[in-house]
Amino acid sequence: MMRMLGMEMPIVRHIGGWVCALSLGLVVAGCAGTKSSTAAERGQAKTALATECGKVEELEKAQHKLQESLNRQTVVHQDLEEKIARLQLQLFEREAQLRDASERHEQAILEVVRAKAKLRSLESKAEAASTLAEAEVAIKTLKTQMASKDKDANVRRADELLRLGAEEFKKENYGGALYLTSQAKMLIKEGQERSITREKLPLVQGEAAFAIPVPLRSVNNAKLREGPGTGTKVVASLEEGTSLTGHSYKGPWVRVRAQDGRIGWVLYNQVDDR
Repeated sequence: MMRMLGMEMPIVRHIGGWVCALSLGLVVAGCAGTKSSTAAERGQAKTALATECGKVEELEKAQHKLQESLNRQTVVHQDLEEKIARLQLQLFEREAQLRDASERHEQAILEVVRAKAKLRSLESKAEAASTLAEAEVAIKTLKTQMASKDKDANVRRADELLRLGAEEFKKENYGGALYLTSQAKMLIKEGQERSITREKLPLVQGEAAFAIPVPLRSVNNAKLREGPGTGTKVVASLEEGTSLTGHSYKGPWVRVRAQDGRIGWVLYNQVDDR
């Protein structure tokens, strides 16, 4: 559409000026060739035609402004596209880094478990069994409490660690079982803390909770709103640089908590990480 307008407007200006000039010439010639026409009639014809030509010029100016506006929108669109592309690539990079870190962490855990197995560590069978049972009960309770349990990565990871711990226990590697269970319990504790936060902040339909609280800051004078929408009540105005904690999101809206305890929603482009 913009390319079409860009091609048409110079043509419109050219044709408009040519038509006005030609029409004025024809009117003057026609009036001069008519014996019965008076000077007043010729003047009225010229005035009427001049008015129409003025309207054509106004239309040309309006079209020129429209073209400028479209050009600006094109630049904005290109900038936005570049920003989205950059963020997408950064996300790919971050995911690759997380996968690498996760693999290294897995290797470290396996090394510890193997070392425990070789040492036939002094941790007692009773202590390992007790810790394993306690963790299994805790994770079952947590799954019941969490609305999005099937989406919580830490719960799934804790489940896997407990499974590995049970296997090491069967192999009589009680030190390894105790180590794996302790790792699982740390993840379960984090999940319990998030579960308490979700109880205080019940999720609305379509809202998705972050795996962990996300540290954020406002990048301008943002509006903290009661709900995820521009039509909702403004809870407060946030100064630029205000520290926030993100808990969840719905579409382009992020639910945040300020340091003074205020809770509300802001648009994603009004916050940045800190």
